[in-house]
Amino acid sequence: MSDQAAEGRVYTVSGGDWDEIVTELGEAREERVVVNMGPQHPSTHGVLRLILTLEGETVTEVRCGIGYLHTGIEKNCEYRNYTQGVTFVTRMDYLAPFYNETVYCLAVEKLLGITDQIPDRVNVIRVMLMELNRISSHLVALATGGMELGALTVMTAGFREREEVLDVFEMITGLRMNHAYIRPGGLAQDLPPGTVDKVRELVALLRTRIRDYENLLNENHIWLARTKGVGYLNLTGCMALGITGPMLRATGLPHDLRKSAPYCGYENYEFETITRTGADAYDRYIIRVEEMKESLKIVEQCLDRLAPGPIMVEDRKIAWPAQLALGSDGLGNSLDHIRTIMGTSMEALIHHFKLVTEGFRVPAGQAYAAVESPRGELGCHLVSDGGTRPYRVHFRDPSFTNLQAVAAMSEGSLVADVIAAVASIDPVMGGVDR
Repeated sequence: MSDQAAEGRVYTVSGGDWDEIVTELGEAREERVVVNMGPQHPSTHGVLRLILTLEGETVTEVRCGIGYLHTGIEKNCEYRNYTQGVTFVTRMDYLAPFYNETVYCLAVEKLLGITDQIPDRVNVIRVMLMELNRISSHLVALATGGMELGALTVMTAGFREREEVLDVFEMITGLRMNHAYIRPGGLAQDLPPGTVDKVRELVALLRTRIRDYENLLNENHIWLARTKGVGYLNLTGCMALGITGPMLRATGLPHDLRKSAPYCGYENYEFETITRTGADAYDRYIIRVEEMKESLKIVEQCLDRLAPGPIMVEDRKIAWPAQLALGSDGLGNSLDHIRTIMGTSMEALIHHFKLVTEGFRVPAGQAYAAVESPRGELGCHLVSDGGTRPYRVHFRDPSFTNLQAVAAMSEGSLVADVIAAVASIDPVMGGVDR
């Protein structure tokens, strides 16, 4: 409304979507109540806002409010060269950074036409890191899901094991999250000494700890009561909404991009696609536990396949000129490498300068690459205008798509079951909002 006042016309704006929802209730307003759950709520997996319409404790309508974590990652990539873009995309789904990096680099490599030139050692290391990342992500899904349903022991144990995995990530990349380790054409650096032994120790430890989760939850009466038959979504619903990942495989469909559209050499590994038929929160939990076991098998195969070799394509027009070393001021280019660049020739110095400041050129065109992330199909659509920066970058994030299922899974259930349903989706809002 507007009023004339001494200081001029005054506008008062209020309500927004809240007023619209309340108005739509009409005559039922006395019997129903609209409740905001989130965006700052311990049971919403981050800054997810759920607008619930309730009759008593029964949910009659659910709406998702997103965008609270929007960081403009896709847009920022248009202002950085292709290598710098990795630093942005790794921060989307912050529980699965290696998947963000890999799918982006696969799209860049497809446009460059160098997919078949990627060294075998690079692909093996990428697969190993992604599968370790799948385990760390599923551990958080179990930990946070357990916390939200009252199983606090599961939360402390899940994060305890995740720290063990992050220790390995830190050893390899120097960081526990947001690594920017996977680069177009290869990797930022090779594995440091001792990595293989450290990873083998981790695999042995995780096998024991995963059995502990099963002993704790699989036959737990309270866990079964809170998850069996809760958050039900059958195959028809999943197909209609574009749902992928553990949610889809819980309906019995063995859809896994590692099998149906292999990348990074996944066709050379022995592992099973885990499915269940209950299509509820309990079966999604079981799938994640079993997938962690399969990931451990893949990691062991990676360790056996690791052979000496380059960690970047041979094309010097693309290969990032880095030979990192740990100095007193932290990780950076080794002094010997810098002396070689500076002292070899003026042409070598100019090429190094242009590659670092401008980046390499990517032929005009567009490409789509997809990987099987812990939450489902993670896709990257990349458009190039022939320059050194992407013209457009867009990601198909599985959390964004899977959140469409909240209404179908929750309407008609109790408020407490909404918590279990959202936990079984395992959305990461960094990937949703981007």
